[in-house]
Amino acid sequence: MEEESGRWDPVIQSYRDLRIWQDAMLLAENCYSATRTFPREEMFGLTSQIRRAAASIAANIAEGHGRESTASFLHFLRVAQGSLKELETHLHLSERVGLMQGPDCSPLLESCGILGRRLRALLRSLQQRSGEAGR
Repeated sequence: MEEESGRWDPVIQSYRDLRIWQDAMLLAENCYSATRTFPREEMFGLTSQIRRAAASIAANIAEGHGRESTASFLHFLRVAQGSLKELETHLHLSERVGLMQGPDCSPLLESCGILGRRLRALLRSLQQRSGEAGR
């Protein structure tokens, strides 16, 4: 359906239509790329932790959306928020121990910040619509 402004009114038919899921997937892709240069001995350490946490964000958004219940979606968005904070911590640690340099780490952390703000906004919006107090 086209709006008067000439922009398309997006219809959410799948979690893949959610901008927040698309952003989370891009962040995960970028984290995979950034960790390719990590030493082999980190394969089961920070490399794995960063990749797992980044993938978990998008996966939880998708799973929550797929449950077709606002309460479940809210729960999984909160889990995604936790994974995002875990990812940020692993990125900071990677920089502190010299596995990643500031110019490589900063854009990832900036993306984490943007995604975190969008997650909080979506949570607040869904809480208001569902009548759930700001839990």
